[in-house]
Amino acid sequence: MSIPNDTWRRESRRVALLLCATGNLAWAFQAPAGNPPVFEREVLPVLKANTCLGCHGSSLKIKDLNLSTFEGVRKGSETGAVVVPGKPDESRLFQMVHDGRMPPGGKIRLSDADLAAIRSWIESGAKSESQPAEAAEAAEAVTQDDIIPILYLRCTPCHGLRRQEAGLDLRTKAAILKGGKSGPAMIPGKPVQSLIVEKIKSGEMPPKKLLLDAKVKPVAPVELDKIARWIAEGAPEVAAPADLASTDQDPLVSAKDRQWWAFQPPQAGAAPHVHHGDLVRNPIDAFVLAKLEGKGLSLSAEVGKLALIRRATFDLTGMPPEPADVKAFLADQSPDAYEKLIDRLLASPRYGEHWARYWLDAAGYADSEGGKMTTDDPRPLAWRYRDYVIRSLNADKPYNRFLLEQIAGDELADYEHAPKITQELMDNLIATGFLRMAQDSTNEPPVDYVDDRLDVISDELDVFGSTVMGLTIRCAHCHSHKYDPLPQRDYYRLAAVFKGAYDEHDWMPPLHKDKDPGRLLPYIDPDATPYQLLARAQEREEHNSEIEHQIAALKSALESKAEPIKKKILDQRLSRLPKGLEADLREIAGIAPDKRTDVQKYLAQRFEAVLKIEPADLMAADPAYREAANDTDREIRTLEAKLIPEDKIRALWDRGQPSPTYLLRRANSASFGPLVNPGVPSALSTGIKPYKIVAPWPGANSTGRGLALAQWLVQPNHPLTSRVIVNRIWAQHFGAGIVKSVGNFGHTGSPPTHAELLDWLAVNFVQQGWSMKALHRLIMTSSTYRQSSAVTPELDKADPDGRLLSHMRIRRMSAEMLNDSLIEIAGRLDERRYGPPDPVFVRDDGLVDPIEGEHGRRRSIYLQQRRSETPTLFESFDFPQLNPACLERSHSNVATQALGLLNDGMVRKLADGLAARVEKEGGDDPAHRIEQTYWIVLSRPPSPEEKKASLESLAELKSAAGAGRADHKALVKFCHMMMNSAAFLYID
Repeated sequence: MSIPNDTWRRESRRVALLLCATGNLAWAFQAPAGNPPVFEREVLPVLKANTCLGCHGSSLKIKDLNLSTFEGVRKGSETGAVVVPGKPDESRLFQMVHDGRMPPGGKIRLSDADLAAIRSWIESGAKSESQPAEAAEAAEAVTQDDIIPILYLRCTPCHGLRRQEAGLDLRTKAAILKGGKSGPAMIPGKPVQSLIVEKIKSGEMPPKKLLLDAKVKPVAPVELDKIARWIAEGAPEVAAPADLASTDQDPLVSAKDRQWWAFQPPQAGAAPHVHHGDLVRNPIDAFVLAKLEGKGLSLSAEVGKLALIRRATFDLTGMPPEPADVKAFLADQSPDAYEKLIDRLLASPRYGEHWARYWLDAAGYADSEGGKMTTDDPRPLAWRYRDYVIRSLNADKPYNRFLLEQIAGDELADYEHAPKITQELMDNLIATGFLRMAQDSTNEPPVDYVDDRLDVISDELDVFGSTVMGLTIRCAHCHSHKYDPLPQRDYYRLAAVFKGAYDEHDWMPPLHKDKDPGRLLPYIDPDATPYQLLARAQEREEHNSEIEHQIAALKSALESKAEPIKKKILDQRLSRLPKGLEADLREIAGIAPDKRTDVQKYLAQRFEAVLKIEPADLMAADPAYREAANDTDREIRTLEAKLIPEDKIRALWDRGQPSPTYLLRRANSASFGPLVNPGVPSALSTGIKPYKIVAPWPGANSTGRGLALAQWLVQPNHPLTSRVIVNRIWAQHFGAGIVKSVGNFGHTGSPPTHAELLDWLAVNFVQQGWSMKALHRLIMTSSTYRQSSAVTPELDKADPDGRLLSHMRIRRMSAEMLNDSLIEIAGRLDERRYGPPDPVFVRDDGLVDPIEGEHGRRRSIYLQQRRSETPTLFESFDFPQLNPACLERSHSNVATQALGLLNDGMVRKLADGLAARVEKEGGDDPAHRIEQTYWIVLSRPPSPEEKKASLESLAELKSAAGAGRADHKALVKFCHMMMNSAAFLYID
């Protein structure tokens, strides 16, 4: 006779508690015969009592796990099954509670009796009282959403959207039933008679010889079993439930999650009343002073005009002010002299060139692909995006429009059917290069599989998330974010938004490849007539043909110089071998590889190290050849820079027919979770309009998903968009953001030091038409910005890191500021703007130098920026490694920086240029020369002590210079010393 359930449960718990001390709990919860443990009776009460259902219940399902029902437990979480019947030690549910990792926080820990109950239930088969045992143990039904992703992964490159070999399309059940030239691909209920199973099982499909070409891998046995099961069950097709997208009720994100400060729309409160009202020039000062006065502090004194103009000019243009501009500012005694200075600097074309660098860092801009291959293929057209950013900033393009163009420029207007091509249409398309800046090596066959493509998409989502939204979205790639309310589903929602353009199953290579044009669109000059366009094309062809002829001649000449050296090296190597082998290899060396016999091919491969002579071998063997090779390489790179580029745009556009998006468990391309619809993070749904997809225009051949995302982002009250960009701009002016972690506004980021100020700035930014120049002007005209950098002992104790903004930070020049300033003060700046980048030269010693042009050197932003060829000076001064992008540069202080400035040949040459400029502007008088050097290099006159010490140094240098232009040699050394000074390198 069976025991009533409630009696058995009560008595077994009493016995278990009595036996806790003995540790003999393995059998304490074994039910009497006829009463096996079931979920509802033994496990569900434990989960309820230990608050597990608060996070993993029917209303809130963190990590998509619902423990409130047997069906939910059997379904598992986003990472897969949590219970393996019969195997508790392999069941994630038991592992987590047994190890104390769940419930989180460590405040609640399951008792030994509760753990024993869960273990016993799993060991006995993990059954339910609501279902017969055989039903509980049966696998879930297989549906089209288990099969279609397998076919996309393994079959649709040849039987999909763009290519349908034998007339067969395997993207849908209907298409599979329709079949191709050989008839239906499957017969529901009959897997053995179904062609798809037969072809895969025999190994005929996918064809082994075409695997590399199609970029697929063979169907795994477990995948074939699943396809066969689906067909055997009649190929059931069920309607997938609608994916929730930013609704008020979301089982994966709680209402508490949405209360995080950065997920609430910014609110602009009134500027606080402060005691030192005379220091308040605008509301920024009131917010900062309120914090300072709370600590018994105030703003530091205003910095002098000399330091102020140098600070402002570097901040807005990235270069030092001209001596004449400094003197004019000192002479201007009008009340608005400083405001006029700011307006003049904002109007300078140098402003866009400087501030574009910060955005390009965040976008991951580079002139090469990088990625998994070592070839680091060039991106010959990336510069068009760089120029777009510079022009946009100089034109003060509103930030909301700036984002719209970069995220959805292809969907802002119908460029394919436009009656007239305008500059705005071209800019829209060029702007989409923002989402094409991450590393992408998929042009190379070995790294163009689905996993490689997913890596590119992941990098682009990382750039988008951190740069635009200030969220570490990539952390939800493999599993739900550990700290922020970003379920893994939300990562794939965003991936689905971009699927019309970035589809791992319908991939476009980054460059021309075979018959595929790559991700390039035509560039059409809006101001040119058809005749002019034709004439330009002909001119480009003739010009480039001549350049290529010159390059070929240089290579041929170098090869001729290499031949006798190759022969000498080969003779030396062969002389060390046995005579018979020497003769055979000498004969092989003179035969073209495709003309060799099989035996000769074997020997050539076996002794490749002997026969193959690398350029490095030639350089090591002959110093004259090394010099000739370096000169030739430099000439070739200079000539290549003169090639007229294609009339193409490196763009990203929605192609209108994306494949379905499935959540990938642990980011495994072969482990599919539920179908996911395009959408945005659900945590960001409070107080703003939801994400809504609408066709960009009637009959549009695109999904409209990207445009919907862009429009959702630029809502005036979006919680993150304005906050993130305002904070980033603030960080560049003050050395740190109000939120120090400029790319992370989540729980692991830094809390805002002045939350009310950040909100006020964000709201004001939108009210001012999203104008970045207006924001610069507001920040830089505040008393907070004009403070001195002097630190008193009181300030050092109360605000040591300057987070309260009690003083200004002294900052060192960035790599680009340093390079551009050196060129500028030496009088070697080439002011030509835009266009293809200037080349750099990799010397045989590994150092990388920019190549100077006939008109001097252009600014750093116009230098070629290959990931594998960073100029040595830049690398020494913390130029970022863009993997995939850079939001905050590191700031090191290492010996190589000083040694580089002392010994770099380019810097020495520029010191000579500076000396020549000083001689021209300062005359022959040493005192005048000293003064002019200070004005040019430091934007100020020398102090009496500095002038005296400098004159003494100059005299000593002259006496040590010896005969022949001793004055000039001494001045060059003095100028070089000034270029190395801390007063030059640091901005007060």
